[in-house]
Amino acid sequence: MEPVSTSTLGLGAFLKFYGAAIMVTLAICLVATVVIMMRLPRSPQEWAVGLICTVVSSLAGGSFIIVKWGLHEWVTDIWGMIALGGFFFVCGLPGWAIVRWTFNFINKQEGKTIIEVVKELKNAKDDLSG
Repeated sequence: MEPVSTSTLGLGAFLKFYGAAIMVTLAICLVATVVIMMRLPRSPQEWAVGLICTVVSSLAGGSFIIVKWGLHEWVTDIWGMIALGGFFFVCGLPGWAIVRWTFNFINKQEGKTIIEVVKELKNAKDDLSG
C-alpha cells in the first residue's frame, strides 16, 4: 500500500488541516479587530488583555460548539469551514465585554472589605429578583 503522505488522500488531509487553521486564524483576527475598534482600550495593558480574552473566548467557545453538536464533518467543504469560522467569530465577541465588566466591577470595589463586597452583591441580587 502506498504511504498516505504521497497519495491524494494525504494531500486532501493536508489542505483540510491548513484550511481549518487559516479559517480559525482569520475568524479570530477579525473578531479581535472588531472588539478592539468598537471599545478602544484605555491603556496598552487593557489592549493586551482584550486581545488575549478575545482569542481565548473565540477558541474555547467555538471549539465547545463544534464538539458539543458534532460539527466536525463541516470541515469537508468551504461552506462548512466558513460556518465554523462564524462560530469562532461570534464566540469571541462577548469574551472581551465580560472581562471588561468584571475588571470595572473589581476597580469599583477597591478599598472595600470582602464583607462590603458580598453585601453589595447580595443587595444587587435582591434588587434583580424583587
